[in-house]
Amino acid sequence: MRLQIAAANWKMNATLEEAKSLLSKLAEFDSSTLPNHHKVIVSVPFPYLMLAKEYLGKKHGFMVAAQNCYNQPKGAFTGEVSALMLSSINVDAVLIGHSERREYFSESNEMLAQKVNIALENELTPVFCCGEPLSIREANTQNEYVAKQLKESLYHLSPEQLMQVVIAYEPIWAIGTGRTASDEQAQEMHAFIRAELAKQYGQELANEISILYGGSVKGSNSIGLFSQPDVDGGLVGGASLNADEFIQIIQSLS
Repeated sequence: MRLQIAAANWKMNATLEEAKSLLSKLAEFDSSTLPNHHKVIVSVPFPYLMLAKEYLGKKHGFMVAAQNCYNQPKGAFTGEVSALMLSSINVDAVLIGHSERREYFSESNEMLAQKVNIALENELTPVFCCGEPLSIREANTQNEYVAKQLKESLYHLSPEQLMQVVIAYEPIWAIGTGRTASDEQAQEMHAFIRAELAKQYGQELANEISILYGGSVKGSNSIGLFSQPDVDGGLVGGASLNADEFIQIIQSLS
């Protein structure tokens, strides 16, 4: 049974006191009843990673993630954070290729392939993000667009390496807009991604890869989204800044 995952992405939000409050509320959530195939990933800004490990590091079913890492192991790259640094403080996972990194920081598919590699080398779980902007969706070429992202950033991996990757599909037109892909639209793209993985790696492996939906996931729509057969949870932005709502989303996992 593949993992069902509720992943929080705080983005560039929260003061120290706000972070402590949010983490303490998550720490109070009784996760002991979560089945083993349910996981919670909490991706916080770099300054709060060790704090998140302090609150959540020993909590059943929880993982702490960074929101990015650099594509080089070390060196004169002022302001960047390496995968080795993240591993050294026992971070569990890292977001790779979030649409905002692609859009605002011009991260290419080639660079993201390097980031996936360096994350795996440092025993971090890459949460690899892919998805199309509105112009691509309106042209009905989203399948080709996403297939290219997968091919250029993931298909160099061995089957064993790919098994360690979580994929998050983000329709960029639905991020932070309040506009959500319908349950059927989400399922259609998730099924397409799984079929593409099957072409490259075989159906058995494709069936084991967790594919999350990211795009204005809220407590009010999570049950419908997560009930789709190829949607294995969500990458949650704004709603993850409200502990009660994010816990509701965790409890929506199928």
